[in-house]
Amino acid sequence: MNDKFDKLIERAEQLILRIESILPQPLQAPADWNEAIAWRYRRRSSGHGTLEPVRHLAQMPLDSLKEIDVQKEKIERNTRQFVEGKPANNVLLTGARGTGKSSLIRACLQAYAPQGLRLIEVDKAELTDLPDIVEVVSGRPEKFIVFSDDLSFDEGEPGYKALKSILDGSIAASTPNVLIYATSNRRHLLPEYMKDNLSYTHTDDGEVHPGEVIEEKISLSERFGLWVSFYPFSQAEYLTIVGQWLSSFDIDARAIEAARAEALVWALERGSRSGRVAYQFARDYAGRLDGTVSA
Repeated sequence: MNDKFDKLIERAEQLILRIESILPQPLQAPADWNEAIAWRYRRRSSGHGTLEPVRHLAQMPLDSLKEIDVQKEKIERNTRQFVEGKPANNVLLTGARGTGKSSLIRACLQAYAPQGLRLIEVDKAELTDLPDIVEVVSGRPEKFIVFSDDLSFDEGEPGYKALKSILDGSIAASTPNVLIYATSNRRHLLPEYMKDNLSYTHTDDGEVHPGEVIEEKISLSERFGLWVSFYPFSQAEYLTIVGQWLSSFDIDARAIEAARAEALVWALERGSRSGRVAYQFARDYAGRLDGTVSA
């Protein structure tokens, strides 16, 4: 009788362990925060959330970013204030694609990592777990940028309300060692339709007031204390960036000058004069010129 009872208990314990293994678990801090300066949050199919170290971080010195000096000054100043323990804002970087929004954040991380700056990248689909991430890092001495790239929402997405609450609206006080940096091609992070303009109201004296639809669309973006806008590059700016990237691949000045016409054709074929297109051209050109391109 005792043997049967013991076996029943053992099977019950095994069953409980199997059930617990598939249930969502509280987010655990990494065993060693010094393993990396950048981390990526991932939610597994089991529902478990983990912080994974980014072991191969692309090098991006601030000096290598050209033709965005105004934007660079704003982001670097805000980041420096944050690292030094001074008041700083959550940041929304918006505008044309390929103009250096994400690269600027990576460059700031590289510049201020020796002073304790760290970055956690979170995809839009996982923003609902932001409170757990903030809770895990809230007691750490480092400063954390929670970074979400290429952010935009459709109507009713759960991540929208989670981010809105973390930025400004939760009953909990903001955490002094965490800021949100996000990039987007949409200024207000939500799609805007012509029909939304129908919600505007007009007063007798001619003033125009946005309706509830418009107010809701701007309510998230206005919670970012600092807006930084990026604009398409002119031809001259694009060629300057091409030259900078070719120079980084050890291409001499004469070859850079000779590449200008090809660089313009490359941009014309892509329909864009962005920094990303300039970098892609430089890799192609340098590879054809030397046979190899360093990573």
